[in-house]
Amino acid sequence: MKKMTKVMSMALAASLVVASLTACGGGEKKAETKAAETKAAGETTAASADGDVFLIGGIGPVTGSAASYGNSVKQGAEIAIKEINAAGGVTVGDKTYTLDMVFADDEATEDKAIQAYNSVMDQGAQAILGCVTSGACIAITDLTAADGILQITPSGSAMDCTKNDNAFRICFTDPAQGVTMADLAAETLGYKKVAVIYNQSDEYSTGIREAFEKEFAAKGGEIVASEAFSNGDVDFNTQLTTIKGTDAEAIFIPAYYQDATYITKQAQDMGMELPFLGSDGWDGVLGTVTDPATIEGAIFLSPFFAADPSENVAAFVADYNEAYGATPDQFAADAYDVVYTIKAAMEQAGSVESADLIAAMTEITVDGLTGDGITWTAEGEPNKGSKFIQIVDGAYTLYE
Repeated sequence: MKKMTKVMSMALAASLVVASLTACGGGEKKAETKAAETKAAGETTAASADGDVFLIGGIGPVTGSAASYGNSVKQGAEIAIKEINAAGGVTVGDKTYTLDMVFADDEATEDKAIQAYNSVMDQGAQAILGCVTSGACIAITDLTAADGILQITPSGSAMDCTKNDNAFRICFTDPAQGVTMADLAAETLGYKKVAVIYNQSDEYSTGIREAFEKEFAAKGGEIVASEAFSNGDVDFNTQLTTIKGTDAEAIFIPAYYQDATYITKQAQDMGMELPFLGSDGWDGVLGTVTDPATIEGAIFLSPFFAADPSENVAAFVADYNEAYGATPDQFAADAYDVVYTIKAAMEQAGSVESADLIAAMTEITVDGLTGDGITWTAEGEPNKGSKFIQIVDGAYTLYE
């Protein structure tokens, strides 16, 4: 059933229209204008090709503490766009479209996200890939709804990221992550007592923590400590001291990799040897820890495993490494799948009008890097499986 409760006040709707005067209906013309300007400037992009152009507006952090996520998303999307264009573009009715993307930095903050959204819309974006972090994504959801433009977030996992009918996601929701990790802890790993450290000022972290604690208790487990911290905290001595005084068998940290890096290092310094469990925000943690031993054995949730031998994953990893000299993480894979999802929606709709693309989202099936046969509900949620990644001998491995 459609989300009938999602009604904005008339005052808010009016303010949003003022805040973003660029309607999606003019996107195709503006995309062609941008292509001409880009060509005149001598830049080499997909939009410099002759013919019709469909412009994707990407939004995410490419500077700041979450830059790793945003850069991965941008680069993963670029790989997909290059592939699609090299294969002949996207056939929509009697037209063939070349894909292009403009990407704006939101620094993983709400105010910058709104500025970034207005920027890509001013350039003629016809679909939105973003935002990357939950708080930034939530900040633009009512704006994208007011403009009626298709929005697909690669990694915004808070429930409100898809509260409006035009919004969809590739990643898992926060509650789904919490439940999945709690089931792993209780049923597979057999833990009876777990401690939690979470970011109380972050929707992502609090959403996962709430679902984890509820599910773990329902499975007969006990949360022996639930310790909070806030954005910008780097000293976790108080939280870890409390946990050290309990009989916890493991520590669950539903947070981003920067926080996990600080917490695990300080736990090691305190002589704590408890195993760690994490959420998908841990992806990339090996790039920030100074000593991989601090997270040896840790298990976190992810939809993507770069060492997967399947043909499509291997090809993506090779192309990404050639282009950027790095191994792609799940954020890059999520963005790659978003681009192919937009392509599938265009083909299914037989149109590039936003309303038609949105309607097509519940009618398509996408075989992606992060799941085979991905489909979407009217509530914007993906149907796909999950993977568990374990750090063994300083490397990511598939936990089975």
